[in-house]
Amino acid sequence: MSAKPRRRTRQNRTLWLLDRLERDTRADAVIDVLRKGVWALPLGRGRDLLHGRWLGHPVHPLMVQVPIGSWMSAAVLDLRPGRSREADLLIGLGLAAAAPAALAGAADWAELHQEQQRVGFVHALANTVAVGLYGASLVCRVKGRTGPGRAFGFLGLTAVGIGGMLGGHLAYRQASGANHAEEVPHVVTEGWHRVGGVDEFPAGQPVRRSVDDVPVLVVRETGGQIHALAERCSHLAGPLSEGTVADGCVTCPWHGSVFRLSDGWNVRGPAIAPQPAFDTRVVDGHVEVRLRGPDREADRQPAGTGAEQ
Repeated sequence: MSAKPRRRTRQNRTLWLLDRLERDTRADAVIDVLRKGVWALPLGRGRDLLHGRWLGHPVHPLMVQVPIGSWMSAAVLDLRPGRSREADLLIGLGLAAAAPAALAGAADWAELHQEQQRVGFVHALANTVAVGLYGASLVCRVKGRTGPGRAFGFLGLTAVGIGGMLGGHLAYRQASGANHAEEVPHVVTEGWHRVGGVDEFPAGQPVRRSVDDVPVLVVRETGGQIHALAERCSHLAGPLSEGTVADGCVTCPWHGSVFRLSDGWNVRGPAIAPQPAFDTRVVDGHVEVRLRGPDREADRQPAGTGAEQ
């Protein structure tokens, strides 16, 4: 006798809906317009600041703590009887902090895969609704309409919660903002690994090789010096071997992150983590690589040769 299919649990329904959201193409035209709009913003070097390259991880999750914390604190104060001017102040603070947090999030969102952008789009919509509700709440409070002001505030907190759930899915299930090269030091075994003859690496051309099933980028400079980096971009695992090499750096073909060949330093974002680098040597006409140890990795400096910082 065959077993009856289990009813879909609430948890499974949530994941099913989120998976459907990732595949839903109906908003793609709007997403494309918004993405191009974010790219067109004249941010200059401020774009890397918003990505969090200076911090080593995305800055958006740090910035959202201010509005979320302010609004949550306002909700606690609203549980008390009577009008709370402190709650009014906290809601205003949250609204003021929401704009820069949203700008940082938009800068990251514009550099994601399409499936991630779909979830991020709804995440942004939920937070936009929250901002509107909190704006209405503040207006009501200023006019002395405490009851509606509190109601709008609690509705805004609900919208923020939905946006936070989507943000968690984006960050943890879809790995948005994660370092996609972090596992390399844990996978590559110690010692030297032969990756091919010197003549297999044309000068100035990126070549893909594999060490312990980990893709490795090898570049031989015109002067004969050989560099090797983890080949999958730390931003979203883009293939650096398909990128361009110039001025001692390689540029990812997917989102334009720039890495210094000599040590893997992320010269320009959206990548917020360097590439794992390998030592190289030539033995009997063959190139060998060895994952660079922590003592050498600590010598990385933000400033140096290569593309403009």
